[in-house]
Amino acid sequence: MPEAKIGYYKRTQKKLLLSSWKNSEDPSPGLFTYEIVPNRSLYVSRWNMSEQYWTTGSWNGHGFDLVPEMGLDDIFNFSFVDNVNESYFTFWLYDRSILARCVMDVSGQVKMMVWIDNTHWTLTFSQPKQQCEVYGSCGVFGTCILNSVPFCDCLPGFKRKFDNDWDLKDYSGGCVREIDLQCENDGRKDKFLTSPNLRLSQQHSQSLAVGNLGECESACLSNCSCTAYAYDENRCSIWNGELLNMQKLSIGDGGGQTIFIRLSASSSVFSHNKTHKWVLIGAIMGSFALVLVILAVILSCRTRRRRTYEEGSLEFGYTDLQNATKSFSNKLGGGGFGCVFKGILPDSSLIAVKKLESISQGEKQFRNEVSTIGTIHHVNLVRLRGFCTKGNKKLLVYDYMENGSLDSHIFNANESKFLDWKTRYTIALGIARGLAYLHEKCRDCIIHCDIKPENILLDGEFCPKVGDFGLAKLMGRDFSRVLTTMRGTRGYLAPEWISGVAITTKADAYSYGMMLFEILSGRRNLRDFLEDDKKIFFPCLAASVTIEGGDVLDLLDPLLDKADVDVEEVSRVCRVACWCIQDDESIRPSMGRVVGILERVTDVNVPPMPRLLRVLGARQEEMVFFTNPTLGVSSSKKHHFEWFID
Repeated sequence: MPEAKIGYYKRTQKKLLLSSWKNSEDPSPGLFTYEIVPNRSLYVSRWNMSEQYWTTGSWNGHGFDLVPEMGLDDIFNFSFVDNVNESYFTFWLYDRSILARCVMDVSGQVKMMVWIDNTHWTLTFSQPKQQCEVYGSCGVFGTCILNSVPFCDCLPGFKRKFDNDWDLKDYSGGCVREIDLQCENDGRKDKFLTSPNLRLSQQHSQSLAVGNLGECESACLSNCSCTAYAYDENRCSIWNGELLNMQKLSIGDGGGQTIFIRLSASSSVFSHNKTHKWVLIGAIMGSFALVLVILAVILSCRTRRRRTYEEGSLEFGYTDLQNATKSFSNKLGGGGFGCVFKGILPDSSLIAVKKLESISQGEKQFRNEVSTIGTIHHVNLVRLRGFCTKGNKKLLVYDYMENGSLDSHIFNANESKFLDWKTRYTIALGIARGLAYLHEKCRDCIIHCDIKPENILLDGEFCPKVGDFGLAKLMGRDFSRVLTTMRGTRGYLAPEWISGVAITTKADAYSYGMMLFEILSGRRNLRDFLEDDKKIFFPCLAASVTIEGGDVLDLLDPLLDKADVDVEEVSRVCRVACWCIQDDESIRPSMGRVVGILERVTDVNVPPMPRLLRVLGARQEEMVFFTNPTLGVSSSKKHHFEWFID
């Protein structure tokens, strides 16, 4: 709880630590603890008071080095005290009306939580982030599976040791064999279960010098304590005794290997296969009679040039898409990565077809990337329905969005397209949720790299959908070149695109911040500024008003009715936008944090003035522009640019 201490009394050499509950209903001490390392300014998480599996890193004056969330938090004020009598970590709340707690969860994760709306606890952050990084989280012979509920399971041939404990989310008892090993009687009666894509620590394994897989298996069989073996790259590894910290990986994840788990030969895993051997053979022979029918179906599908590909994505034939789009005659828009055309499928569903340009990837890599993108589903992301590849032609097929892109509604919109404030705020929140999902919830973090109003699409209910995510991976090495010269994109690019440093998710946060200003004002940040000598750069004005405590309603699109606007929402949008466009990417908020702010789960402090905006505000007349000579414009204020200061 706030102001409680987690630390170490130096004179008595006693620790004040956090301990997990035994399970979700039993508050007696569990296996996991969070405690200080005596005489050092860091904390560790331990299993069974012995095995360390996570550390905070050292205290840096504002937070712990390996917990970056602490540096961005405006709910908690964290503190570490070290004097002659004691060392301890504590926290308190800027807003005393908020209820909060820091717990060592039964999962083995340290969690910071706040009480929301008198109904539920909401997680602000947890460490370690991945459940499978917690030591012994699934007990002996248990396997940890990321993004699975529950995250623990037993391998075939094993069963839960304590069913009731598992129901209470206490998996520490792990799994036990359905049938004991036969080693003491005749070890040769044991067999091995093949378990691909399994990760098991080499720390407790033993390496043997053998010549092949068969010799490795024999070495394990001859040792009664051997419970598993693996043979990889001419290396035989065997594990003795109970197996701990097994993790089942998805196909394609690195770090896994095929491990052979020892089971009794009479295990149901093997007896089931033997019992049904002849049934299986009969089924195969019967199936053979259907081969001609199946081939006919396949040939029929191929003539239509459309087939199911991997995780439900469809591969379309080029001719199919030509017919659907009437030879690509109905153009919806275009950019540096290709043009988009409207189409209609035989089932009357509407689609948007993007013809990609400047693709340097081979077909196999393109298919793999599309397969990955096709598995990503979120209410605020445009769904990829399928793809087409024919020679050097590569096309993507998306759901069609009835209300088009966001830019058509906020810039020079007619009455039928005008968005009120409530809709704009909902759109801003939806975009943040979509980006947070790409950054934090996908198996592999996806950086969009091209957030702008043209890439935000609106469905029939004006629900925002982030489009073109994953293009950075599909375009490969050409993406950066195309992006940084694309008309209409440079005004949203973070400074790191120009400086050449590594691009992170914070580049998307910067682009999102610039776009928030445009949603707020209803005008282009840069284009309006360049085309009218009397206008100032809007982010400069918005940042000044926000930081100096001015009336943020004066920043709104003049077509909006201020009487229908929530001032608190406008203030949050302004502050979030200013935080997102900070020059130092390390202090920009994550998109997950932006979601929390816009949902009013967390507060947001007044931001500092970004250095670049401060200089622009003071020396606007001295700006020099980075010009793209291929655009052929004459006036310096009409150059398409990324700016620098002379």
